[in-house]
Amino acid sequence: MIDFLQWGATFGLQARPARMPELKVGSLRLVAITTEMLTAEHSGDAAGLGSLLRAKLTTEWPPVDWEPHVYRIIQKQYDECPASFGWHRYVVLEGGLGRARTLVGAIGGFPRAQRDVEIGYSTLPAFQRRGYATAAARTLVEWLLTMDGVRSVSAQTYPRVVE
Repeated sequence: MIDFLQWGATFGLQARPARMPELKVGSLRLVAITTEMLTAEHSGDAAGLGSLLRAKLTTEWPPVDWEPHVYRIIQKQYDECPASFGWHRYVVLEGGLGRARTLVGAIGGFPRAQRDVEIGYSTLPAFQRRGYATAAARTLVEWLLTMDGVRSVSAQTYPRVVE
C-alpha cells in the first residue's frame, strides 16, 4: 500500500470536512468510523460501538474475514493524516426512519499507486444475498470517483462457493 501522506500530497487528497456526511442508498447508511468507534470495535466493546452508532449489533459482528491488524493501520493513518477520515472504513447500517438501525457490514477504501483506490467490503452472513454489498460498493465507488486525484477504483474478493 502506498503511504497515505505521500499519496494525498501527490494526488490532492481533500481535507476532512468538519463533519463527514453519511453516504446513503435506500435504507442503507454508510457511516465513516471515527477514532472512538474504531477503539470500541478493536477492544471488542460491542455495546460501546452500538451506542456510538445508535444501532444494534448481532452476534455475527465482527465479520469473519476482518483482519485485526487493519485497526492499527487505520488508526495510524488517522493520527498521521486526519484528512484520511472517511476513506478507510465505513460501517453499513440498515434501517432507520422508525426502525432500529442494525449493523450489517463494513466497507472502505485504501489508496494505491496510479491514483487507484482499492475497496474492501463484507456483509454479515444473516444479511447476505440481499444486495447490500452491491449497493454499498456502488455508493462508495461513486463517492470516491468525485475525490480529487482518484482515477480508478478496484476490488478483490475471497473465492467462495455459493451453495
